Amino acid sequence: MTEPSTSAGTGVSPAPVLSVSPVMLPAPGRAVDLRVRVSAPLTGTGLPVILLSHGQGPSNHLSSLNGYAPLADQWAAHGFVVVQPTHLSSRSLRLDPNLPGAPLHWRSRAEDMTRVLDQFDAIEDAVPLLRGRTDRTEVAVAGHSMGGHTASLLLGAHLTDPHDGTVVNLAEPRIKAGVLLAAPGRGGDSLTASTAENYSFFLTTDFSTMRTPALVVAGDKDASAHLTVRGPEWHTDPYFLSPGRKSLLTVFDAEHGLGGVSGYDVAETTDENPERVTAVARLTAAYLRSELSPGDSAWRTALDTLAAASDPVGRVESK
Repeated sequence: MTEPSTSAGTGVSPAPVLSVSPVMLPAPGRAVDLRVRVSAPLTGTGLPVILLSHGQGPSNHLSSLNGYAPLADQWAAHGFVVVQPTHLSSRSLRLDPNLPGAPLHWRSRAEDMTRVLDQFDAIEDAVPLLRGRTDRTEVAVAGHSMGGHTASLLLGAHLTDPHDGTVVNLAEPRIKAGVLLAAPGRGGDSLTASTAENYSFFLTTDFSTMRTPALVVAGDKDASAHLTVRGPEWHTDPYFLSPGRKSLLTVFDAEHGLGGVSGYDVAETTDENPERVTAVARLTAAYLRSELSPGDSAWRTALDTLAAASDPVGRVESK
């Protein structure tokens, strides 16, 4: 991988970024074709790919290809190609609420990411600047909140389909690493009664099969009382209940928005903190650089910097 001229952790300005949207991917059998945003640095070759799955907030467009600019912009500036789909669960599509899979379309969300990888030639055709610059062997998935659930399925977590009782395996072998941001934890008695009733697919989430390396990011003030009865520790389940190489970044004083990752100046963020968002973006970028490119020291350097900070943004543990 050849980076842009500037990168995370160097103290200099990030590289300029090109963002193109919407790129339309044909999707036979889907309610609408798949719309994606593609963001990439203007320079550099051998660029790894991050598939970014949006969450489900109350806004119309944050939960779409138009959200998560604080992450997408920084990741692209630091040397990644970031692809953001608009999942069928997005309010921006204004789809029939009675469509199969509604309202959260958990299965379709994961299938969207596989479709992106299957049609990457079409993405490069639509964004000629990318041609010959991406490394499709270095692919990661990241997701916030419901997007974290999507990412966990692609990383190997299983669940039982509440409609037919089958065990669902949507693991994507082309994905080599992941970042789960404020992701849902296990089901069962961890859920509130309303979550268990209205989103029954959460009941059987099984992280014991999630073997792909991942960084789990959890805010220590993220109670998510509408979803779980266990408080902030629920969001650490993907780390503690999964096998294989994992790391956990616990972000101090962070709530579900982790400082505002879903968009710039978002009113629904309950813990707005631009410095926290920047730190989360840089730490996750460093993790993915080192995970996708063995021998890259970005993650080790980031951990050393975090440990030396007088007022650290959080703490990291690994297994």
